Amino acid sequence: MFLRQGTFSHLPAFTDDEIAAQVRYALLNNWPVSIEYTDDPHPRNVYWEMWGLPLFDLDEPDGVLAEIAACRATFPRHYIRLTAYDARYGRQTTALSFLVARPPTEPGFRLTRTDGDDRRQRYQLHAYATDAPAGARYGQDPL
Repeated sequence: MFLRQGTFSHLPAFTDDEIAAQVRYALLNNWPVSIEYTDDPHPRNVYWEMWGLPLFDLDEPDGVLAEIAACRATFPRHYIRLTAYDARYGRQTTALSFLVARPPTEPGFRLTRTDGDDRRQRYQLHAYATDAPAGARYGQDPL
């Protein structure tokens, strides 16, 4: 199973040149970008760990790509996403968000169905990765 999350989830994984093009687009629109990572990619887990501070006032994507490379080197078995924010409306809104790295193997999800009263059926997603404790879900990362 392949995790689908973000703006370009229907496309194959981006190369660094394609990531640079998207970062350049975000910077041309004056959107600050941030880099986030997690080992729990559940669709309802919207709060990922932030890598450094958001990157403001950049003209070229080189600084962002360097931060992505550093995050990939530090967390090679985590999901890493880039998010661009648009503050034109007086509040922080996500304008662009996509994965820039994923672990070498993705264990996937299990869909559990529970039958209740009146033939009601409830569904729940369970990420196989969460069977292991945080930090050891995709193998041991160096600290």
